[in-house]
Amino acid sequence: MVDVGIYCKNANIQAYAGINANATAKATAATDVYVLDVEAVINVATRKNWSDSYSTLNVDVKYMLMQTAAVRCAQIVIMNNMAGFTSRVEAETMLDVLQNMYVTNIELLKMQAQQDFTVGA
Repeated sequence: MVDVGIYCKNANIQAYAGINANATAKATAATDVYVLDVEAVINVATRKNWSDSYSTLNVDVKYMLMQTAAVRCAQIVIMNNMAGFTSRVEAETMLDVLQNMYVTNIELLKMQAQQDFTVGA
């Protein structure tokens, strides 16, 4: 497949989804279906179109966008099929951890200080 993500690639998603995530759900063919949607949601949630200015962003901000998109996509991977995990609790705990990372990153990206840092870098 193509690996269409701007902020993150399939390898990033697989790393956050974990080794017990379903192989089909974390394959590039599957993640390509929703990675651009997730990136669009990040843009809307932060009220900044990071996609259009991505090439000019500071590397730290690029890594934050990568992690934010990857953890949200990893949540989708895990939710698609929890059967590979040792227990449902394991999968749900992973979803909780990924959700905390996503929410924290969205809040940081929304902060005006972070936006100023991005422009000034």
